[in-house]
Amino acid sequence: MESGFSGILTAHAVQDRINITTITDRPVYQDLADDVASGLSREQKSLPAKYFYDERGSDLFDRICLTPEYYPTRTEDELLSCCAADILECIHPHSIVELGSGASRKTRHFFDACERRNIKPTYRPVDICGQMLLHAGSRLCGLYPWLEIDAMVLDYTADLQHLEDRNERRLFAFLGGTLGNFTETEACTFLSEVRNIMRHDDRLLVGVDRVKDHGILNAAYNDAEGLTAEFNLNMLRVLNRELGAGFNPDQFEHRAWFNESDAQIEMHLRAIRAQKVRMRDLPNRFCFEQDETILTEISRKFTRNSFEQLLAAAGLDTEAHFEPDNSYFSLFLVRPTSGRI
Repeated sequence: MESGFSGILTAHAVQDRINITTITDRPVYQDLADDVASGLSREQKSLPAKYFYDERGSDLFDRICLTPEYYPTRTEDELLSCCAADILECIHPHSIVELGSGASRKTRHFFDACERRNIKPTYRPVDICGQMLLHAGSRLCGLYPWLEIDAMVLDYTADLQHLEDRNERRLFAFLGGTLGNFTETEACTFLSEVRNIMRHDDRLLVGVDRVKDHGILNAAYNDAEGLTAEFNLNMLRVLNRELGAGFNPDQFEHRAWFNESDAQIEMHLRAIRAQKVRMRDLPNRFCFEQDETILTEISRKFTRNSFEQLLAAAGLDTEAHFEPDNSYFSLFLVRPTSGRI
């Protein structure tokens, strides 16, 4: 995996129908020591959620998505299967640009709809993991013989300017409710940056999770199988491996709850007892009181009105809105307002 920006563009053809351009080539863990030193020195200790996703963490998350409690993935997937064709008919994009594409599973609904309508856009997936782009692209090329893939290894939170200057009509896709992992300020900044690289006829499709019954929300992050707990605790194993940290995962436990005042799920690791942790690659020790927590992730939930207010602040307007009958999840198709933010 990679993160950051090297300032060097390196393009190489992987096979006839896949091209991968590398913009980001710093190791994903390059900033880990600084992030840990900063995050664990705060009054509310915290760690960036991006460090969940080593090989084990990614596998655990895939398994979480299959649990009966975790509704977001299957709800968005079902919603896309119903509305992908309508979105394509509305836009007729020359390319589909997916930010944080990962395994590109949900995007297949668009390609299936393309085949039925004989529309052949270029697929432009963006992810920080070049190997994931290659693996997913090869699989998609096998499923869709007409598909051309122009992939980019890029940190979409930092280097979006490299997606500019496409003289084509684009559908940007930011799926999975990932925007909810950003704070209000971070989300507005990100959406503003996407808006500023959009042409007037480009559109952005963004998926967001909705405020709902607290029991449903809490259960989604506390599955009975304990996979989310393992996923959360895996962060400590990443620190042990990468920084020579001395965390004993058995001395921490997973906690997740819906914070109603901030309309967000918070995931924490709670210290079962008071302890001190040393790290080989950091000079200081970190002290934990009994019951003290490390905030590892937020997942903000939206009403339709609260999200449209965020869109307006970022210079975007709703063109179409899709939701299931239970209103568990929303897909917003949005267009840029005039001017740059």
